[in-house]
Amino acid sequence: MDPETTRPSLLSRVRDPGDHAAWAEFEARYRDLIFRYCRRVGLAAADAEDVRQMVMLRLVRILPKFRYDPTRGRFHDYLYRVVRSAIADFRSCPDSRTNPVVNEEPLEAPVAAMDGPYDPSWEQEWLDHHLRLALAAVRQTSEVRSVAVFERLLAGTSVEQAATEFGMTLDAVHKVKQRLRDRVQQRIAEQIREEDTIDG
Repeated sequence: MDPETTRPSLLSRVRDPGDHAAWAEFEARYRDLIFRYCRRVGLAAADAEDVRQMVMLRLVRILPKFRYDPTRGRFHDYLYRVVRSAIADFRSCPDSRTNPVVNEEPLEAPVAAMDGPYDPSWEQEWLDHHLRLALAAVRQTSEVRSVAVFERLLAGTSVEQAATEFGMTLDAVHKVKQRLRDRVQQRIAEQIREEDTIDG
C-alpha cells in the first residue's frame, strides 16, 4: 500500500502550525508552481520570488483555519485566489518588497465570487506542476534506462527513433511507454486526491 494514502494528508498536517516538517513539505511542493505562475504573468524573477514568499506568509496564517468544502472549489482554486491577491498587492504597493502585505485571505469564500475571470494559464501551470511532481516520483522508483526512454518519448522522439537510439525492439519501447505513462497518471491522480483531502 502506498504510504501517501495511509498517512494524514498534507493539508491536514499543515493545519497544525507546529508541524514544521509538514510546512517544509508544503513549501517545497508548491514553491515552483507559485514562482512559475508569477513569471508567466510577467513578474521578474526577483519579484516572483517576493510574491512567492508573500503567499507563503499568508498561507501560514490561513491554513490552520482552512476547512475544505469541495462544493465551493478545489484547493488549487483557493491557492490561485491567494496567489492572484498577492500579485495584485505587490503591483499596487511600492513598498511591497520591503514590507510585504500579509492579509488573511478568506479562503472559505466561493471561488465564483472572485473578481475578474479565472486565468486559464494558472490551470496549465497546475497541470504542468503535477506532471513534474509525478515524473520526479516515477524517476526514483523506475529503471534508469526506462526513464530515459520515456523522457525521450515525452520530448517528441518517435517510438521508432527511440528503439534505434536505445537498441530496443519497437515492442519493448511501447511497453516502457505504456508502463511509465500508467504510473505517471496514477501518481498524478494520487497527488490531486491528497491535495483535496483533509482528514478529520
